Amino acid sequence: MVEGTTEGVKAKEKRKTDENVIYVGNKPPMSYVLAVVTQFQASSSDEVVIKARGRAISRAVDAAEITRNRFVKDAEIKDIKIGTESITNEEEGRTSNVSSIEIILTTKKKGK
Repeated sequence: MVEGTTEGVKAKEKRKTDENVIYVGNKPPMSYVLAVVTQFQASSSDEVVIKARGRAISRAVDAAEITRNRFVKDAEIKDIKIGTESITNEEEGRTSNVSSIEIILTTKKKGK
């Protein structure tokens, strides 16, 4: 019975984290900075995850640093995960590797 409750809590935490994920693409970095700042302000969570692949990695790092240095001064980088994802081209059947990054920003809540 206790094991079932912990699995439910883990599932809730996973869903809560999914809501706080920003996927970085081709827009300018300030668009993602706005998204991160909005997540920190609007959500009850004190953690935001920025994810990017390939050429968007530099934009993700820029967005995290701009957020930390200009807008959310008490934000800290909790963790950075880097990896490689294999993508198969359906037309040619060729497999290529794409780098990926996940930056986890946290902030201290004022109530704590």
